[in-house]
Parts: sequence; structure tokens; C-alpha cells
Amino acid sequence: MVVPDSLYGAVVLSFVDFFLSIFVITGIGFVLAAFPLLNKLGKLDDEAIKKSSH
Repeated sequence: MVVPDSLYGAVVLSFVDFFLSIFVITGIGFVLAAFPLLNKLGKLDDEAIKKSSH
């Protein structure tokens, strides 16, 4: 689909860009929300790390 080089094309492109940015920002939010969950799954014990390094 070719967007015409006119005011109508600029408005269409702005709406498409707006909705795509919402999806990208939402995806980034899900990734950032997953970090604390991943931190709980991969919790490390400092004492165990010290013992294994010797």
C-alpha cells in the first residue's frame, strides 16, 4: 500500500505510527515487568558462590 504524499497521507501515517508506538511501549513494559520475576527465579546465594570459587 502506497501512502499518498498529501495531508491525508500524513494523517494516515501519523495514526499508524501512533498505534505502532503504543505496541512497542507496551512490549517494553512487559519486558521491564518481567525482570523482578526473573530475579526471583534465578536467586543466587552469596555463600554458595564463595564456597564454589575456592
